[in-house]
Amino acid sequence: MALLFSNITTAEFLTPILLSLRVAVIALAIVVVSATVIAKFMAHARFKGKIIVETFLMLPLVLPPTVVGFLLIIIFGSNGFAGEIIRMVFNETVMFTWYGAVIASSVVAFPLMYQSAKAGFLSVDKDIENAARVDGAGEFQVFMRVTIPMAATSLVTGALLSFARAIGEFGATLMIAGNIPGRTQTLPTAIYVAMQGNNMILAWAWVITIIVISFVMLLFVRLKSQ
Repeated sequence: MALLFSNITTAEFLTPILLSLRVAVIALAIVVVSATVIAKFMAHARFKGKIIVETFLMLPLVLPPTVVGFLLIIIFGSNGFAGEIIRMVFNETVMFTWYGAVIASSVVAFPLMYQSAKAGFLSVDKDIENAARVDGAGEFQVFMRVTIPMAATSLVTGALLSFARAIGEFGATLMIAGNIPGRTQTLPTAIYVAMQGNNMILAWAWVITIIVISFVMLLFVRLKSQ
């Protein structure tokens, strides 16, 4: 294997990066679809308890990651209702797998996408949507051809912020997915282990990598918002 730095192989350096990117991309896909659909409904919905529902949806944004991880273990663990269903259907568990990391990343990234998507949908001119309906467009056509394009900036902003949040997730991921090198070790957990082992060269290499990724995401968000 090629040496990237002294005593550090390319594979050793790239493995947690590639896993983090895979987890973040899949989590992003889940979050974009689910948060967009829910935000579209909640943007103009009127019902008792709406503020309670929205507070619940935003809760992962303020909860400590360890609390999120604890709740995910309760839900997806071997004794959790979701965990039992997954075991019956797939004959396996998500605990200590990279699928668990995807779940953790999706949960913590969801509020960012939801908040941005809802703001975007609220900014869409209802008269334009109604005009499209008068012209014969169905609700799905209005949503895809009018609402989505008009809220595109907010949706892209939410997606980029969600991706950055997903790739940087640590606490909840560590609790549900563990820290198994080559299997569940993502960038944040790899940095933690490198620090614990006083491997500062490798830790710095990963820290710089995640800073660059996050900086690019945030820079793009700033440019889109201007």
